[in-house]
Amino acid sequence: MLGISGVQLGEIGGHGEKTYPWECCGLLLGTGDGGQARVLQVWPAANAWDASTAEMFERGGDEPIRDWQTQERRYTIAPEVMLAAQKTARDRHWRILGIYHSHPNHEAVPSECDRQWAWPEYYYLIVSVAEGVARESRCWQLDEQGQFQEVPLSVESGENA
Repeated sequence: MLGISGVQLGEIGGHGEKTYPWECCGLLLGTGDGGQARVLQVWPAANAWDASTAEMFERGGDEPIRDWQTQERRYTIAPEVMLAAQKTARDRHWRILGIYHSHPNHEAVPSECDRQWAWPEYYYLIVSVAEGVARESRCWQLDEQGQFQEVPLSVESGENA
């Protein structure tokens, strides 16, 4: 289970609406492990995906290259942003719990690309943004077989979960 406040979930949805029709992305900082975690800070990041980033990743699937190289279908977080978030988390005795991103005009369900690049220890919160409006948010984590399983979200009132 991933605990998150309604305010934090609203921040993520707002980020997705602001960046629409491109994917937004960011990090979830907090505490916990072993199936129980709590988000204490949402760390928005710029989507650093571009054509040169796409070249660094091996292309897979049947998607046209124009879809592969666009922020409407992909995201990445710059290494310096990951390092800054990791340092902040460590200084607060937290950790990076996972990553959030949006799916513009798609369901809040991981893509095959999401699965291929996912890290098993991370939570992946996806917000569906349809026609510029944040709709559904769902959370996922890889299982031992490398497949995504849905993780229940515990949405609490207040600023922090």
